[in-house]
Amino acid sequence: MINDILNEADSKMVKSVDSTREDFATIRAGRATPQMFNKILVDYYGTPTPIQQLASFTSPEPRIINIAPFDIGAMANVEKAIRDSDLGVNPSNDGKILRAVFPELTEERRKEYIKLAKEKAEQGRVSVRQVRQKAKQSLEKLEKDGEASKDDITGAEKRLDSLTKKHTDAIDDLLKSKEAELLEV
Repeated sequence: MINDILNEADSKMVKSVDSTREDFATIRAGRATPQMFNKILVDYYGTPTPIQQLASFTSPEPRIINIAPFDIGAMANVEKAIRDSDLGVNPSNDGKILRAVFPELTEERRKEYIKLAKEKAEQGRVSVRQVRQKAKQSLEKLEKDGEASKDDITGAEKRLDSLTKKHTDAIDDLLKSKEAELLEV
């Protein structure tokens, strides 16, 4: 039972780290990537739909992304969703594709992105700590119900703390690499 709780906590912590990694992918460094569009939802016939399901992306140059909607009728909604997103681009529409040209990153913009990356890292760490707290409560309930001894619970809590540290360190490492990527000119 203790191992089940720890394994579940570990898998949830891994998901928190993965979610943080995905959030970092949406923050632009020097090169524009299709992953920057991952969090954008388009109103497609009244249903919020992820943009990846409605269009294909190509990157002919480092600062340009071409977006080709599969359904030309959805072009205006895709364009509006990109314009309203926090990417800071205004796509040009030639009737067949949308072209998003990303401006050069200024020093001020880089600092804003670093601040955003730190916020996302903190959200990831909070998520990991919440998983830890729930697992700790489950372990305490086992002890209270008499299903495990105090020594077993103490050992399990130490393992839980080491799992928590491992995953928060992974988020910190992701943040360091993202900061270095953003500061690279």
